[in-house]
Amino acid sequence: MPEEIYYHSFLNRDRVVHVVDPDLTTCEALSVLFRLEGFQTAFSINLPGFLASLERRRPDVVVANIDLGGGDDGLLLLRRVKTLRMGTPVFMIENQPLVEAAVAAMKSGAADVITKPIDNENLVRIVRDALRQDIHISAAASGRRAVEVRGFAQLTPREREVLQLITNGQSNKEAGRELGISPRTIEVHRARVMEKLGARNTADLMRIVLTS
Repeated sequence: MPEEIYYHSFLNRDRVVHVVDPDLTTCEALSVLFRLEGFQTAFSINLPGFLASLERRRPDVVVANIDLGGGDDGLLLLRRVKTLRMGTPVFMIENQPLVEAAVAAMKSGAADVITKPIDNENLVRIVRDALRQDIHISAAASGRRAVEVRGFAQLTPREREVLQLITNGQSNKEAGRELGISPRTIEVHRARVMEKLGARNTADLMRIVLTS
């Protein structure tokens, strides 16, 4: 629809998406993706490069790899952005699914965690959603909204136990060992928990829990 296209153009105009990934190909591909969506872009291949760029222009959105080749550099980047208190949503990229890293990122304030290969359409959508939310929150007098976890009352006692272990960063195997059931059964409980709480993936589930 023309109105939707105009809205996207208005929303994206003058917004800077900064991509941080040690893989130059990923930086370039995501830069092209967001430029085609009407954003301005910048990219860095390491933490020092990103921090230096903050002196020139603070981004409106950051998309950064958890693994920047320097141990905890990805999480350090996330925490640095959060300490600046500029309200910039930070989306973290995983080269492969790592529950502990995803949990740490969500607890440190990541807007979401995306696993490679990146679903470009989904990434653009969640970035737009974050910017819309930023606009709505900025318009609110208090800047804060009450969060209600719909579906939590529907969880069985066992599903609540599984949810607790998931949020503690335990794998299916570890959770199964602690509860005395198989990893496959844990996976079934996890799927039911996500369905009842309306979570699309583990990172989404973490966000629901941590913001409630």
